[in-house]
Amino acid sequence: MFDSIGFIGAGRVTSIMLAGWLRAGVALPRVRVADVSVEALDRLKEEFPWIEPATSEEAAAQSLVFVALHPPVLAETLARIAPCLRPDAVLVSLAPRLRLPGLQQQLGGFARLARMNPNATSVIASGYNPIAFSDGLAEEARKALLALVQPLGHTPVVPDEQIETYAVVSAMAPTYFWFQFDTLRQLALEFGLSEEMSRQTVREVLHGAVDTLLASDLPAERVMDLVPVRPLAEEEEKIRALLCERIRAIHAKLNAR
Repeated sequence: MFDSIGFIGAGRVTSIMLAGWLRAGVALPRVRVADVSVEALDRLKEEFPWIEPATSEEAAAQSLVFVALHPPVLAETLARIAPCLRPDAVLVSLAPRLRLPGLQQQLGGFARLARMNPNATSVIASGYNPIAFSDGLAEEARKALLALVQPLGHTPVVPDEQIETYAVVSAMAPTYFWFQFDTLRQLALEFGLSEEMSRQTVREVLHGAVDTLLASDLPAERVMDLVPVRPLAEEEEKIRALLCERIRAIHAKLNAR
């Protein structure tokens, strides 16, 4: 259904999605990318030589348009590209805060819309990317969009008003833990394991730990009591409180109206 793709924004999320499709072996149609930063476009083209740099208006004239911009510059960009959208195009916003009704208003009534919350792990085609559809997007277009993005990972269809919640519990979630995982890997190296075994050990143990907590019938309290030695036990409540404080704050900010 989509004969061309436009990205408005050449930053992290665009690079993540393109890398994920490449890893998954997806044959993309023509891809045109716009960004006010020449340096950002050059970096992206160095990584993906087949993309075509474009103006925002040119990128918006494709059959599928991803808007990968931060909320502060989103409104003015939408107003500028609205006249360039094809009547049969689909526009997908990758930004939080501005929900589907607001997007439609900013685009002068254009209703073939979706919002998606990409996860960084899409870079290895293992993402968790919730998506919400506007009422104005027909079933055929929804199926075509899902078929394109599903190779990036899991793509649950969710209510528009939940996208901000997914932003903090899925999109940002790796940042809460990655530095801890990497510290454990480095300690394994320090204690004599090879690089290969350090990576394998931490990876396998963490996969098993997540499944034991979230995919078993055991209550959380029982899971956390399976290992008798807990070196961080005295700090757990402090860490838990810090996580709650910071994540609640960003969630409130994203949902402020």
